[in-house]
Amino acid sequence: MSSSSAAPQPSPIAEASPLSLCAREPHVPADRLVAEMVPPPRFDSVRFGTYIPDPGQPSQSEAVQVLESFAAGLGGAHASGSGKPRRGLLGFGRAKAPKAPAGPRGVYLDGGYGVGKTHLLASLWHATPAEPSLKAFGTFVELTNLVGALGFQQTVQTLSGHRLLCIDEFELDDPGDTVLVSTLLGKLVDAGVALAATSNTLPGKLGEGRFAAADFLREIQGLSAHFRALRIDGEDYRHRGLPEAPAPFSDDQVTRAAYATKGASLDDFPRLLDHLAKVHPSRYGALTDDLKAVCLTGVEPVPDQSTALRLVVLADRLYDREVPVLASGLPFDRLFSEEMLNGGYRKKYFRAISRLTALARDARGLVTG
Repeated sequence: MSSSSAAPQPSPIAEASPLSLCAREPHVPADRLVAEMVPPPRFDSVRFGTYIPDPGQPSQSEAVQVLESFAAGLGGAHASGSGKPRRGLLGFGRAKAPKAPAGPRGVYLDGGYGVGKTHLLASLWHATPAEPSLKAFGTFVELTNLVGALGFQQTVQTLSGHRLLCIDEFELDDPGDTVLVSTLLGKLVDAGVALAATSNTLPGKLGEGRFAAADFLREIQGLSAHFRALRIDGEDYRHRGLPEAPAPFSDDQVTRAAYATKGASLDDFPRLLDHLAKVHPSRYGALTDDLKAVCLTGVEPVPDQSTALRLVVLADRLYDREVPVLASGLPFDRLFSEEMLNGGYRKKYFRAISRLTALARDARGLVTG
């Protein structure tokens, strides 16, 4: 249920030594943050028609039908009028905006990791009949960073004219950020912006999404009436009928592949983990700019939860951008300790394992011998 692309082909002789993620400390200007609020490259071409529902999970087909109708209902004029701030007589002051349409102006996609929530969220963005500049798509982290860069009032002004705002991976485990974004969404709903979201479960909630809808609707406080929750059941599509993750390669194989692949990076895994602490997670997308492959040597268990959560964000950005990951050391399913996998952030860790495993499969073609 995601677009697929061929892994980059190794060239006999790379033009230069591999890049290094540890040598990068990107700075992302605010205007780039706004311009990049579109579905990531992995989801450029996804549509409702490319989502393959599991015949054994009727909720998947039902979700597609509901979302198609929701997208169609977002056509025509912006709910607050033209989609732009309206002036009063002679251009002074501000005329009162018409009341937003009755009924839910938002949808929340509830389900475990790997059931295609992001695919469906991106499909909704693509299907909504509005110019790309009037639609925004980003993760919760990217949205909070936008508020940090622009300020709250400027963010409200920037997004108020939009037809739709899609928020992927709404983080329910940070009360401060949740209140901030809940307040922002309230302002946008008042301005007539339609909302769509997916979320992660709260710490301590061990169900794979069963409690996510209730948590989400409670945490966004007074906005719950604006959301219709859609349950999407199913297993992780990235592993349906697919072989187990490939065994890690040797340090020598990874290094040689990095030198032979134009646009590849090569880093020691523990050193990369240290470097991630120096770069704000909102910049991890920029950290991977122009990379064709990531090569890592010496993969070992992540030492602590803070480091683990940073690695989760990096895994998400690599997956979004379809960057293959070639590694030596331990397999990715041994990155996180049993305590982490049984704790409140387990859903994030399993998602990271799932996505890194998929990227490891994509990277197998980089090793030629």
